[in-house]
Amino acid sequence: MTRKIRRAAVIGSGVMGGGIAALLASAGVKTLLLDIVPFDLKQEEKSNPAARNKIVKAGLDSVLTSRPALLMQPKDADLISIGNLEDDFDRLADCDWIVEVVIENLSVKQDLLKRIEPVRKSGSIISSNTSGIPLKSMSEGLSDEFKQHFLGTHFFNPVRYMKLLEIIPGEETLPDVLAFMADYGERVLGKGIVWAKDTPNFVGNRIGVQGMVKTMQLMLEDGMTIPEVDALFGPAMGRPKTAMFKTADLVGLDTLCHVAKNTYDLVPDDEARDDFVMPDFVAKMIKRKMLGKKTNAGFYKTDLTPEWEKIRMVINPETLAHAEYGKVKLPCLADAKAAKSLPEKMKAIVFGDDKGARFAWKAVAANLIYAANRIPEISETVVEIDNAMRWGFNFELGPFETWDAIGVKASVAKMQADGFTVPESVKSMLAGGKASFYRMESGKLYFYDFPTGSYQPVKTSQNIISLAGLKAENRTVRTCKSASMVDIGDDVYCLEFHTKMNAINGEIVDFMAESLDYVDANGAGMVIGNQAGGMPGAFSAGGDLAFMAGLAKEGKYAEIDAFLKKAQTGMQEVRYASFPVVAAPYGMTLGGGCEVCLGAADKIVAHSELYMGLVEIGVGLLPGGGGCLNLWKKMISTIPGPVADVDLAKFFIPTFMAIAMAKVSMSAAEARFNGFLGPRDRIVFNRDYLIGEAKKEVLNMVDQGYAPPVKRPIRVLGNAAQGMIDAELFNMQSAKFISEYDAFLAKRIAYVVSGGDVRANSAIDETVILNLEREAFVDFWKQEKTLARVEHMLKTGKPLRN
Repeated sequence: MTRKIRRAAVIGSGVMGGGIAALLASAGVKTLLLDIVPFDLKQEEKSNPAARNKIVKAGLDSVLTSRPALLMQPKDADLISIGNLEDDFDRLADCDWIVEVVIENLSVKQDLLKRIEPVRKSGSIISSNTSGIPLKSMSEGLSDEFKQHFLGTHFFNPVRYMKLLEIIPGEETLPDVLAFMADYGERVLGKGIVWAKDTPNFVGNRIGVQGMVKTMQLMLEDGMTIPEVDALFGPAMGRPKTAMFKTADLVGLDTLCHVAKNTYDLVPDDEARDDFVMPDFVAKMIKRKMLGKKTNAGFYKTDLTPEWEKIRMVINPETLAHAEYGKVKLPCLADAKAAKSLPEKMKAIVFGDDKGARFAWKAVAANLIYAANRIPEISETVVEIDNAMRWGFNFELGPFETWDAIGVKASVAKMQADGFTVPESVKSMLAGGKASFYRMESGKLYFYDFPTGSYQPVKTSQNIISLAGLKAENRTVRTCKSASMVDIGDDVYCLEFHTKMNAINGEIVDFMAESLDYVDANGAGMVIGNQAGGMPGAFSAGGDLAFMAGLAKEGKYAEIDAFLKKAQTGMQEVRYASFPVVAAPYGMTLGGGCEVCLGAADKIVAHSELYMGLVEIGVGLLPGGGGCLNLWKKMISTIPGPVADVDLAKFFIPTFMAIAMAKVSMSAAEARFNGFLGPRDRIVFNRDYLIGEAKKEVLNMVDQGYAPPVKRPIRVLGNAAQGMIDAELFNMQSAKFISEYDAFLAKRIAYVVSGGDVRANSAIDETVILNLEREAFVDFWKQEKTLARVEHMLKTGKPLRN
């Protein structure tokens, strides 16, 4: 039997239900969103469909207005239809997957599932997004066939952005149903799958909430402040900038307390059960409706002065009053800042001597021990727990990876010296001569398996190519400080950037030329991609602005021009190479990174979370590496040859606006709408698949008898563009939408994209626009206002409008 999800249903239109519906619609699935009929309808409203759908309509409206967006693009909402649980329940019969996301109440869920059973079609999959109610209890009394197709699918909020999907098998769930849902969740929805057991709060929340609540308890015991805790448990420990208390504000204190209490109530035999008891001051905050972001006040809040300046304040746990706070200064944080690698930063904190280090050590040790004690209760392996924390809480390292980073042997010795009870499983591992939970062998990652006392391979999808693993196998064929060329098999090579934010510098430009020669002599094709961490991460955040600024300040304009010419030439050589090239962008793909994708690749395989744009005008420049040329080419590339009488202005305006307004897509779907991706380019929901899918596209082109594109003259709008844009810029400047300098830059950009002083619909060589790009780029660097914009960006990371 071949399973397909042609149509899905989500029951419950709250935050989670709406998020799941949005994800399904964004993946192209027709989705039915249902909720209850309001209880308080007036008599005349009871027959009014709009009134009866009031709750579900509000849920859908929340999806449409959510920021950050839950839909990949607004038109995805067309795939979501709404209804209520009285009038539209029979529509569930058409659905291949029904997921319930109703209130966390056992009787409510039982009643709903009993209603679903006679309506659903045979073979359809039913899942629950519960975070704490046992599946066995929910499905009690239902048929064997229902139970065979019933499982838990626990998404994390916000659904679009959080990678974790915990799959919880029921006692009778069919293996093929579980395998299908795991594949569908990973490949189609782009999630990282963690197999969890049917235990309270599963894996992510069980470990994560224990860590958060225990840390709050220790904070009060050790006299630490909330800003100190967040400074310690932020990026210095490989955690998000929101750290602990800001994350709690985002989640909502009521939600966090519910999960903690639910766990406490359901785990009477847990040795660390008291770690889930929230401090009293948090309960008082909830009573006062200090719930975090949703009520504009939680552990933190922001006020405004009479001058409209922001004041950031934090709560005092004793008085529940908010007050301004300053920068945290702790010796261990200073040591961590000086350390170069994440493991060294972690060691500086947990093995330090000051009060902050002593506090952090106790919190970390307690969480590591708790995680080890939960195997095999909540999960069979350390891998599931680590993945849950990385994908569900955005930690760079999970508990066991953290343990490896700080040193298992040294940390266990310290735990024992400090009176902690170290799990027997960990002591046995060390006694057996195994000093880490993970190790790399022949390019493959292995984990320590407690039951067998041996290392087992970490299982990953065959669609995933790990550059780190290949490099560990000595598959790097060329390398320099800024980039590497990795053999990814089948005569395909991956050009990988590894500068800060993968910014493109002179060394990368030179290396691209060397890579071109190498693949031409030894390979079938090339992928341009990397697997840098972070969320959303950076394929390449642009060019090396500081390098260019240094040349400009010294008046070395000829060197800027020479560098650009080399970059343009290199990009053109890759574009017209004798072998196929596929770019695999994700996350921040800005400026020069965007130019690489547009200019060098035959095809783009993009991650769905793609923030792509030519943003150079923000620093007073224009795309100088072929961006103007190649975005224009991309825009007009789909015009059929026989169509001679084309209004190029219709194509010119969106091209110009994309560059002049520094438009950045908020998804790959939006990048396609903006013209940065074409109809042949692909969108992949799982970032781990990118390199593998890009490789497939290279091999497909090879199999089809790849021939390089022929360089032909391109049609441009010419002089006709100038007057048209001048009038529009005058209006925008008069309305103060743009500054005088913005208008100055935009006019020159229009001149470049239109091909300069040529007649409308002229056919010109590509080098004409490339030369115009370089001339404008160098001229802009001579402007004081551009230098001011660049300096401001380098200092603050924010654009200056002057």
